[in-house]
This record gives sequence, C-alpha cells and structure tokens, in this order.
Amino acid sequence: MQPFRSLARLLACVVLVFSLGACAAGPTAGLQSFQSPDGRYAFLYPTGWTRVQVSNGPQVVFHDLIHSDETVSLVISNIDESNDLDDLGSAVAVGERLRREIIATEGSGRSAELIEANERDVNGHTFYDLEYAVHLPDRDRHELATVVVDRGRLYTLATSVNEERWEKVSDLCGRVVTSLNLLI
Repeated sequence: MQPFRSLARLLACVVLVFSLGACAAGPTAGLQSFQSPDGRYAFLYPTGWTRVQVSNGPQVVFHDLIHSDETVSLVISNIDESNDLDDLGSAVAVGERLRREIIATEGSGRSAELIEANERDVNGHTFYDLEYAVHLPDRDRHELATVVVDRGRLYTLATSVNEERWEKVSDLCGRVVTSLNLLI
C-alpha cells in the first residue's frame, strides 16, 4: 500500500504544479491591481513598476524601474455628461483626434500614426482600443491606449514603450490597457 500512497502524492504534486503554472500564465500574471481611492475605476499595471506623481498631467502614472521611460498612465478629462463615446466619433476618428491633439501635437517634434483602432463592449460600456507608432527625433515608441466615457468623464489609459522592446512587452501592454474597469 505504501508505494500507491507515494505515487498518489507524486501525482497530486504534479497536478498542483501544473495548475499553478496555468494560473501564472493567466491574464493577470505579472500584473498588480490599482483601484482609485473613490472606487470609480481599477486597472492592472506590471508587477514591480512604481507609481510616480506628475504635476499638471495624468492622474495616475506608473513606470518600470529598469526601463524608466516605459509607462502606464491614466488621464481623466471632463466632457459633457450627455455624451457617450460614440458621440465623440468612431474608434478611428477618436484615435486620430488623440494622435493630433495629444500624442503628436503640431510643433512637438513628434509624429505618430494610428496603426489600429477597435471597439469593444464591457459591462455596457463601449471602449475604443488604439495602437500607435510614435516617432521622436531620437527614437521610435509604441503606444497602446483605451478610451471610455462614463458620467461626464473621458478615461484614457495608455502604455508607452520604446519600439526596440515592443515585441517583448506587447502582450503585457495589451493586458494592461484592456484591464481598465469602471466600478460604479
């Protein structure tokens, strides 16, 4: 009987290890949760990144300690309470407007192209997911963003990384921007 108990324990350990491995590879692997103090929204950001305070900028910013120019930021803008996201335009129209007015403003020395714009619905809210190639004088960057409207506020959650690291972190960035969740 003893060999069967040992075999059963071994099999239980193997199942546990594979189960833990499957959990670690899930959609929140390598990510931590951030929730606003007022409980309105939450999102995920990469484990090990640190929050930084920015004056006259985004409400929330996290950056990588090693690659400090890799960032996650959340901007909240007030808009007319009667507007929904589709009132602001299609995903492409809103993406182009953000490109012109925020990412690559005239005279900024930056240029950007909207690579992709998609719409998705989550819990009754429409989100626009946007992807950009951004060209700076000294390097190229890649940005992902999601925008959503709720109760007179336009939320824009974005990730930005150097193009040379994009292939390595693109999945992580995608999981961050699609994690934005409106809670109330």
